[in-house]
Amino acid sequence: MLALIAGEGRLPQILAERLRAEGRDMAVCAYAPEGGVPEGADLAFRLETLGSLLKKLQKRGATEVCFAGAIRRPKFDPKKLDLATAPLVPRFLSALGKGDDGALRVVLELFESRGMTVRGAHQILPELLPQAGVPTIAQPDEAAKADAARAEAIVSALSVADVGQACVVARRQALAIEAMPGTDRMLASLARDRAGLPEGGILYKAPKAGQDRRVDLPVIGPETIEGAATAGLSGVVIEAAGVMVLDHRAVIAAADAAGLFLWVREAG
Repeated sequence: MLALIAGEGRLPQILAERLRAEGRDMAVCAYAPEGGVPEGADLAFRLETLGSLLKKLQKRGATEVCFAGAIRRPKFDPKKLDLATAPLVPRFLSALGKGDDGALRVVLELFESRGMTVRGAHQILPELLPQAGVPTIAQPDEAAKADAARAEAIVSALSVADVGQACVVARRQALAIEAMPGTDRMLASLARDRAGLPEGGILYKAPKAGQDRRVDLPVIGPETIEGAATAGLSGVVIEAAGVMVLDHRAVIAAADAAGLFLWVREAG
């Protein structure tokens, strides 16, 4: 059985629909910090009940686990801790004191120690990772190529600090850098405060250097293209084999309608 650990966004729903269509034995485990079992989920958990979730999955015979969707760094509430999770508290406190990548590694180890193999969403749905190239009508010019090279260097530098997976660059200048609120918030902020900044530019997304690519790969969808267009950008550049694209056809259609390019770029 595969346990689908479902966070925010549409990715968990897309995966669940495909797995159900294939008749896979699966349990959708929704992260629900406010309590209750969300619609479409089989189980729900919060950080303070993760030990109980692990026990339930072991009893159901889970042999694989896939993490899909964003899970914001949770606050730990000792009052809501259950008995099965209490022995894990030292590891939780250690994880919460680390960056996102460090915290994820601790969580993965907990599932792996229960005999579950971690599978990436793109391993279940390979089509989430598009082939390298430019599938849109608009094509990147030399300025965009220079911006992409500069953006790649910026995201690589951000990786050292475990900060973000995206930035906006125009004329080789960094206009915005992704932080915890995410790409959509970054683009919306830039759209509100674009006056006086260089025109055009690109949104660049790539995985952090050295991150475990089975989890937390960056994602774009049609709303990303809309945000880039609203922010006055010329295109979106993503690292080939490193960024998942939801609704690939809709993304290309949105880019063509907005006159933006989508460049699936090989890492430099």
